[in-house]
Amino acid sequence: MSGRPQHTPGPGTHPVHEALAAARLVDHHCHGVVTDPLDLQGFESLLTEGAAWPGISPFDSPVGVAVRRHCAPVLDLPRHASPEDYLARRAELGVREVDRRFLTAAGTDVLCVDTGYLPERLSTPAQLAEAAGGTAYEVVRLESVAEAVAAQGVEARSYADVFRAAALEAVGRPGVVAVKSVAAYRTGFDLDPARPTEQEVTRAAGEWLARGGRLADPVLVRHLLWTAVDLGLPLQLHTGFGDSDIRMHRVDPTLLTDWLHLTAGTVPVLLLHCWPYQRQAAYLAAVFEQVYLDVGLTLHHVGPARSRAILAEALEITPFRKLLYSSDAYGLAEFHLLGALSFRQGLGALLQERVDADELSLPDALRVAAWTSGDNARRLYGLPAPAPSHQAGATERPPSPESMI
Repeated sequence: MSGRPQHTPGPGTHPVHEALAAARLVDHHCHGVVTDPLDLQGFESLLTEGAAWPGISPFDSPVGVAVRRHCAPVLDLPRHASPEDYLARRAELGVREVDRRFLTAAGTDVLCVDTGYLPERLSTPAQLAEAAGGTAYEVVRLESVAEAVAAQGVEARSYADVFRAAALEAVGRPGVVAVKSVAAYRTGFDLDPARPTEQEVTRAAGEWLARGGRLADPVLVRHLLWTAVDLGLPLQLHTGFGDSDIRMHRVDPTLLTDWLHLTAGTVPVLLLHCWPYQRQAAYLAAVFEQVYLDVGLTLHHVGPARSRAILAEALEITPFRKLLYSSDAYGLAEFHLLGALSFRQGLGALLQERVDADELSLPDALRVAAWTSGDNARRLYGLPAPAPSHQAGATERPPSPESMI
């Protein structure tokens, strides 16, 4: 059952594939993985952004098939192993060994970890870094900061100052490199772009604090976004694909156009995931200096079979210094591997095709591979340069799933 995937050339077949296979990735947006053993129901609940409905298993979806195809060999199983065999082997190996295998196979050198969403018990950034053999940094989710302020008790007239102080304290922790907002989930982007007045914030805070719950007031979300600008760190924004809290027609990133005009010259704005709006995100990256994008969450959901098509649309007009890699892996260590594999194979096929058609020189293609796999993120977040042996094109490469059979 061994052998390289048949749908794309394997590493070594073409120079661009070989460079991307060797690259140590910078995953500029991901989450922890579960620390407790998972049964079938628990695993399936993390395999989908929707739900495991009666009679419909998430294993019978593109991401479920990709797990059985590409992740099973990492657990010493044949490709396309059954869900029952897959879960049994996962339980046999244990959580720590499963995490180590997948994070090592992903070949990720740096992980920027969003620590603000914890409905399950997840690994810490340090634990992720240990499993991957890399380095981890933190991304502060500002909605979580605001909700912690509300939970601790605050008067409406003091909310703006207390939130700002709490945000400054959070970003001052060692290892914090960025902030994130999930405004897409809470209000969508069809917001008044202007900075709200002090009176507007106080009034909205009073209403929110009285009713409780998650931060979903449009005025307070605007205030949060402008506070992010004031903090001076890169701002990550979830856009497009997500769970059923998303109202897809309200998360088109072009709805941010007026706000981007107002915030020009301030902080980098990183549009995460983007599907099905990767072309709209590419437009924004092409016309606004501060805008960057990835197609992170999309990659492991479409898998290697479709990653090239998604990346091709994202790169139609995006400047090559504006595309970053992320896995948005959450809960399952498998997603770290699937994201990395989909990115390497999809981008490798896309760039090599352009080289073969003489639309791109090989040196240019290798530069694009190095920029998108890590250099762009290192520049934006001020991360240390990689060791020489970890640069794209070096001879060292992460083990492929097939080589671990």
